[in-house]
Amino acid sequence: MAHTVQERRKLLARVNRLQGQLESIRVAIEEEKECATVLQQIAACRGAINSLLVEIIDGEIRFHVLSKNSKMDSREARAAENLVEILHRYIK
Repeated sequence: MAHTVQERRKLLARVNRLQGQLESIRVAIEEEKECATVLQQIAACRGAINSLLVEIIDGEIRFHVLSKNSKMDSREARAAENLVEILHRYIK
């Protein structure tokens, strides 16, 4: 999946941060923190998960579509780049 060691490290660092966020949510619920506080933590976690999702999809498109498809014309390559940009813009 991650196509370089650097990408894998970056993805694993995101997962580790997510684990910390989830643990904070668990603790907040156990300690009966205010609902708004818990919801804010959940929203932050959701944003982090969406960012991880986009990062993985981005890597897959760039590796499997753009870098391996030498027969792709410039219009098709630009369409794939636009798709990646749209993902980054709208999945947050």
